[in-house]
Amino acid sequence: MDDKDCKFLLHVYEEKNITRAAERMHISQPALSYRLQQLEAEFGMPIFIKHGKGIKFTPEGEYLVGFARKMVLELRKVKDHMSNMANEVKGTLKLGVSNHFAHYKLPPLLKSFLDGYPDVNITLETGYSSTIYQLLNDETVDVGIISGNYQWFDQKYLIYRNRITVISKEKINLDDLPNLPRIHYRTPRHTANIKYKTDLLLPQVIEDWWQERFTQAPTYSMQVDNAESCKEMVRYGFGYAIIPRTCLKQHDNFHTIDLSYQNGQELSRNTWMHYKEASIQSSVVKTFVNYIKAFYLLDGPEEAPPTP
Repeated sequence: MDDKDCKFLLHVYEEKNITRAAERMHISQPALSYRLQQLEAEFGMPIFIKHGKGIKFTPEGEYLVGFARKMVLELRKVKDHMSNMANEVKGTLKLGVSNHFAHYKLPPLLKSFLDGYPDVNITLETGYSSTIYQLLNDETVDVGIISGNYQWFDQKYLIYRNRITVISKEKINLDDLPNLPRIHYRTPRHTANIKYKTDLLLPQVIEDWWQERFTQAPTYSMQVDNAESCKEMVRYGFGYAIIPRTCLKQHDNFHTIDLSYQNGQELSRNTWMHYKEASIQSSVVKTFVNYIKAFYLLDGPEEAPPTP
């Protein structure tokens, strides 16, 4: 006895006539009669008897109709609940984010997302972009946010173009850079055990720009391996630095010059969101991907995360 049999019984019980019940269910009268006979054989007792031009249910049949009514109601509840679950954003999101994005962009964005979807559980991995890219390929994370142009043959979305800028305590002229002390913001080199490497490392981007514009090498006064230390050295007047603009915060009070190549092309490094098409079958992943896309419209505002 299945859900179709339950509906058969209920229709027959309501109509008290097999022919009218068959018409209501758009099946033939012989087909419905045959199925009712099978139910009687299955339970080993009659469930209805002829009564005038219609039928009358036996006590056993009345009990079976009550059971069928409960079954149909429960099935409807299950379907409604399953439908709600499909629309419900609930579960675990495995997120991989580059150190740079994690430090400067992620906290307020993640806070806003979780305020809107409190039933989501986040597992977060941060590291160099190459490390996050490796986690994506190994399917350790669902979504990766990384800087640089990596070969990715599934879904990707350009979050923003990160302009490269000169920062200094006092106003300076670009032509004077070779003769001024430079705080070298040295991003860590890739190690041999990194399987996937970007084709556009930040130091290489800056070096290509420098060689196009100057014949003289930079005058390095200090080398640091994180942007905040670099900014502090510039703040105290030890020299200028070349860093991604996203490293700057609202309270930073630097003179800035966004860099461009000689042909006018902006000097920048792209930040991408990578994910696999198959992963957005998860409502959690799909919702987060759409959330990022809604916020990071290319060249759009970045002052505050959106409200889910």
